[in-house]
Amino acid sequence: MKKIVIAGAALTLAALMTTAASAKIVCNQEGECWHVKNNYVYKPEFGLVVHEDDWRWGADEKYRWREHEGRGYWRNGVWIRF
Repeated sequence: MKKIVIAGAALTLAALMTTAASAKIVCNQEGECWHVKNNYVYKPEFGLVVHEDDWRWGADEKYRWREHEGRGYWRNGVWIRF
């Protein structure tokens, strides 16, 4: 029984680490940025840049946060689902 509990705890820890490692920040050409929890494949014509989760914009750069749930991306202030 003890081995099952330890194995379950190890699997839970591995799943949490995988989720944290897959988080990203995506920004569009209009300066809208949002967090994603999954590694989506965005088409090049979307004009998006994917950053690591610890990315921060510089003092002279103009970005803003626009969070949204689900699959998609921001374009001209509108959430486009895919």
